[in-house]
This record gives sequence, structure tokens and C-alpha cells, in this order.
Amino acid sequence: MKKKLFSKILIFVLIGIGIGIASSSWAGQVVTESLKSWAQQALEQEQSLKTISTPDTVAVLYFNNKTGWSKLDLLQKGIALMLITDLSNVKKFKVVERARVHALVKESGLGELGLVESGTASRVGKLLGAEYLVGGDILKPKINGFQLKSDLLKVSAKGIAGQSTSEGKLLEELFQMEKDLLFEIIKLLKIELSVEEKELLKKPLSTSIEALLNFFEGIDNSDRGNYRKAVIFYKKALKADPDIGIARDSLQELHELGLIPKKKKHLLLRSLKNRTSLTDQLTSEESVKRAKTPKDVIKKQSFHDSDNNEEPPNYLDEYYTDPALITPNPADGVQ
Repeated sequence: MKKKLFSKILIFVLIGIGIGIASSSWAGQVVTESLKSWAQQALEQEQSLKTISTPDTVAVLYFNNKTGWSKLDLLQKGIALMLITDLSNVKKFKVVERARVHALVKESGLGELGLVESGTASRVGKLLGAEYLVGGDILKPKINGFQLKSDLLKVSAKGIAGQSTSEGKLLEELFQMEKDLLFEIIKLLKIELSVEEKELLKKPLSTSIEALLNFFEGIDNSDRGNYRKAVIFYKKALKADPDIGIARDSLQELHELGLIPKKKKHLLLRSLKNRTSLTDQLTSEESVKRAKTPKDVIKKQSFHDSDNNEEPPNYLDEYYTDPALITPNPADGVQ
């Protein structure tokens, strides 16, 4: 009797969690230990979970890069993130946060990309408490263009409820392609938008490709547990576009969760490590004053500048130096 009661309580808790997480699109980007634990418990109790999908709730899965161009792999999570952020501004629907979807899919081993097999997708939707699932592909059907194709699955029906597509040139027209896809999905969901919602949804997450790619790289590193690298890319995103608030929120989250050392502590440890003489204990400004010649001043100033401004190698240079991403080479053929 006690075991049955405990099972019912646990199921109720899991359902409650599934409903509660849908109130924000990116309340959290970090896949925490508590999310991993939740995913494990949900899978263990899966057989006991009947229909738990919450009405007007949507979960977005990662897109699958089928272009054959590995340079576009960042967009697999990136496009999903853009859609999640936009859909969260639609009052009628709740959106399951990305980190929860990532935790469940990772823990279940069902794969992260696209809209998985209808039976599996239904299973994922039930565990997430979502009424609808959105997923899709990044395609290159033409020599001079790309296509985003999205499937909308209604979990209870265990089948595709509709498909949406948008076409254009990546990365040049990424913003517009995502918006075109977004409004097609909203149309399939039969949502009537207010004038205010329409105007809000027209605003891009950022108008800087550099900022977006760095943010996507930061998210990917965070998912892999490389939090220090995530910080570097979040800061690079903010440098490219100070108004990309989602990068600032993600950076703040890492600080609040204690996943990266506080700046003062980091500087203190580095100072203690490098301290070898009385001169080393001086501030950067003071040490420059102690230099004997103009040449020494330049040398010391250069040392302090490089020490205080850690810049990672720019892994995204290839995006801007490869003209094929803007104007594909006919020699590549149709993928």
C-alpha cells in the first residue's frame, strides 16, 4: 500500500515539474545535476506515466544539419534556440526550456537532432509534458540556396500535424529564414497573435551573425561542461552585440550556479602564483612607472594588457572568410 502511494506521489511530482518548467523559454541554459536527476527519475517511472501532456505546451528539438557542411553544425542548436526564444513571447503557449529537453534526450539516448521517429517523439513529448513537438532539418536543395524544414508533431495523435519551410542564403539571411519558419509554425498551431506580439516577434535575437555564432558556441560548450570556454564565447557575443541579452543571462547563470570562479578570487590566485619579488606585488600601473626606458614601458604595458585580456582563438573565422556560406559554389553541386 505504501509503495503504491509513494509511486502515485512521485508521478504527481513529475507531472508538476513537467508543467512548471514550461513557463519560460530560457529560464536556464545549464544542464544542472537536478535536471539530470529529474530525467533519470522520469525514465525510471515512464511505464507509470500515462497521459501527462499539458495543453498549449510546445517543446523544440534540435535541428539536423543535412547539408553535408560541418560548418553549419552550430545552427542545429542555434535555430532551435532562436525558435524557443521567439515562441516564449507568444502568450497562448508555454515553451519547455531547452536545458530540460537536452537533459532528457541525453539521458534517454534517443538522439538530439531533428524530429525523431514518430513513436519515439511521442515518448519524448509525454515525458516532457508537451502537447506539441517541433523539430526539423537544415537542407541545401539548391545550388544557390538553403532550406529550413520543420515538422510539428501532436503528441497525443502520434503523428505529424504539419510541416513548415523557409528558404534563403545562410548565413546572410538566417534572421529572416528563422522568422519565416516561426510564423509558419504559429500558423500551424492556429494561434491568433495580437498586434503587440507580432511586432515583438519580428525583432531578431540579434542582427549580428558574429554575436549569434559565438552565443551558440557558448551554449554548446556549456552543454559539454566546458564552462570556462562558454564564458569566453558569451563575452565575445556581448562584445559583438551588447544588446544580446540572452548571452548576458547565460553568463550570469554560470556565476550564480558557482560553475566558474569569481573574478576577484581568480585574479588573487593568479597574483599569488606569479609573485616572485616586491616589484611583482605592485599594480600594473605602478610597475609601468618603475620601468627605466620607453622600451621597457612598452614591454611591461604589453605584458599586463595580454595578462588581463584573455582572448581565445577565433574559431569562427571560417564563417566569415568562406564565401561559400554566403554565395555557394556551383562546383559543390546540389546536396
